[in-house]
Amino acid sequence: MTQVPAHTPPVQSKFPDMGTTIFTVMSALATEKSAVNLGQGFPDFDCDPLLVDAVCDAMRKGLNQYPPMAGIAPLREAVAGKIAASHQRRYDAGSEITITAGATQAIITAILAVVRPGDEVIVLEPCYDSYVPNIELAGGTVVRVPLVPHTFRPDFDKIAAAITPRTRAMLINSPHNPSATIWSRQDMLKLQDLLARTEVLLISDEVYEHMVYDGQEHQSAARFAGLAARAFIVSSFGKTYHVTGWKVGYVAAPAPLTAEFRKVHQFNVFTVNTPVQHGLATYMDDPQRYLTLPAFYQRKRDLFREGLKRTKFEILPSEGSFFQCVDISAVSDLSEDEFCKWLTTEIGVAAIPLSAFYGNGFDQRVVRFCFAKKEETLKTALERLARL
Repeated sequence: MTQVPAHTPPVQSKFPDMGTTIFTVMSALATEKSAVNLGQGFPDFDCDPLLVDAVCDAMRKGLNQYPPMAGIAPLREAVAGKIAASHQRRYDAGSEITITAGATQAIITAILAVVRPGDEVIVLEPCYDSYVPNIELAGGTVVRVPLVPHTFRPDFDKIAAAITPRTRAMLINSPHNPSATIWSRQDMLKLQDLLARTEVLLISDEVYEHMVYDGQEHQSAARFAGLAARAFIVSSFGKTYHVTGWKVGYVAAPAPLTAEFRKVHQFNVFTVNTPVQHGLATYMDDPQRYLTLPAFYQRKRDLFREGLKRTKFEILPSEGSFFQCVDISAVSDLSEDEFCKWLTTEIGVAAIPLSAFYGNGFDQRVVRFCFAKKEETLKTALERLARL
């Protein structure tokens, strides 16, 4: 028999310049150095045992086969009810709510559904790291508009200047990762007025919607008729219920947009695991389980901020999400990236540089911590940071 040589055909990379994400890099370094990992955004505490019980009960009942492509009806109805109660807009559970394999899948699916080669898509930097690759995979052109440095407020003059006849969509994120700012009602009204004269679609990343502090309200795109009519609204059960590894989220959008979304959804994941959907539907019967989240996380935020006062960091506002940003100017002359590596290695606390969220690596001397951690984890980190 003739021996055929093994040969792997070459592949032209779609992302030739892309390396490992900063989250993976910093988490690996944190593990190597036995540092407290306040970099990657996930809780180090367990979810409610009742939620686990609900999922296990669904498994034991034999709810383990394919669910409907768009998600099980009880969960879609629960989501529609939550949005109506929280934001006073009723989405049809049958034609306007889709359960997704996490928010990241929801965002790329929305982009693939509506962005064609040559279309422009506006992102507001600093932005979550999946947005730009998603747009590029769809053949779109990324248009980067910076939020105001250090305050991270939207600059509507710059946003307006970026809109052209080729603009197909715009991504916004509130509460914002990484800056922990939130868009106000006035911000949303300005955006609604700006987009009213266009055919631009909106993808509104609202995964931290239940983490808004100091008595403020989350201003969902669902609350504004002119935005809701053109928006894919994305949220995350993983963030809300402390189960980020379950990777389950949802999208709410008008029926014509949902129809296009589902055309892509059915061929990239088809559907989402059945027992978790049933467990979540049962667990959502009690709205207090998400309505109490602001107070739950504000206690952690306040503990962390109080401890940071013992350092030389400038503590920036944390209006929403489970992140806290600080200015490092009075602590170090290192770049954000080098400072985070030094902090992890020498002080034993991992953080994320905001420069990682900019296409050009813009360095404004700001790093991000995650306070979605046990109280003892935060206290250990604060004891180490107090050396600074």
